[in-house]
Amino acid sequence: MVYMFLANGFEEIEALYTLDVLRRAGIEILTVGVSGKTATGSHGITVACDIFKSELDLDADFDMVILPGGMPGSTNLDADPVVDKALACAYEKKKFICAICAAPFILGKRGYLNGKRATCFPGFEDQLIGATITNCGCVRDGKIITGRAMGSAHEFALEILSALCGDEVAKKMKATILLD
Repeated sequence: MVYMFLANGFEEIEALYTLDVLRRAGIEILTVGVSGKTATGSHGITVACDIFKSELDLDADFDMVILPGGMPGSTNLDADPVVDKALACAYEKKKFICAICAAPFILGKRGYLNGKRATCFPGFEDQLIGATITNCGCVRDGKIITGRAMGSAHEFALEILSALCGDEVAKKMKATILLD
């Protein structure tokens, strides 16, 4: 089980591209509405979430938490106590935590990037506290996966798929997307 948190102001491509790739691969992923049962992206696209944050079951077996970027979506995720609780639970249980664009600042603020390589949208580097900053499109360091921006959503999604299902599954998906 994977939880993707959507708050008003999320970056649509980062969220929906990743969601689509994982669902195509048969991954059980639930979108969790932070602002309500629907979330409206930073460019006005409204998405019906699978569950509202009050329905989240952190006692269930889950493998990963995903935070799309976008503004003010990332700020809204950072301010939400349920998101904070989910991140703390994932970190404590050594589950994957993934964030792209502005959202990696949320991980830096909580100390989850200490000693890790990470990337983010330019301008947020100083908020990746404890991280070694890279300019890569996507970085996986242990159980942390970070992506740089909307333009690296494909790398981010495929790295997540690789983490969950292995490199071969990710390579097959990449071939169906025709990225090369």
